[in-house]
Amino acid sequence: QVQLVESGGGLVQAGGSLRLSCAASGIIFSDAAMGWYRHTPGKQRELVALITSGGSTNYADSVKGRFTISRDNAANMVYVQMNSLKPEDTAVYYCNAVVFAGGSYWGQGTQVTVSS
Repeated sequence: QVQLVESGGGLVQAGGSLRLSCAASGIIFSDAAMGWYRHTPGKQRELVALITSGGSTNYADSVKGRFTISRDNAANMVYVQMNSLKPEDTAVYYCNAVVFAGGSYWGQGTQVTVSS
């Protein structure tokens, strides 16, 4: 079965950095578009960053210049490097995979808390 397992969340002070990782299994990873989303209570889940199977990237305006998404197809991993973190980046971050056949899969989420 498909599994996406996030790691790397935690508590960090404003201005600090975190790197989230997502380990994927059960999919043809190199064919999948991978994304990071985040959710804050009372708000809709929002796309943070996306990387296509071809390596093209897209970012939410709120994180451009601060976050960098990358993937390692050999290791079935996707990462997001988050720098210059702000309190408003506090959220549960989810890894998402969209596979060639159209299926969409989610990880369980990892909490990121940025203190001011």
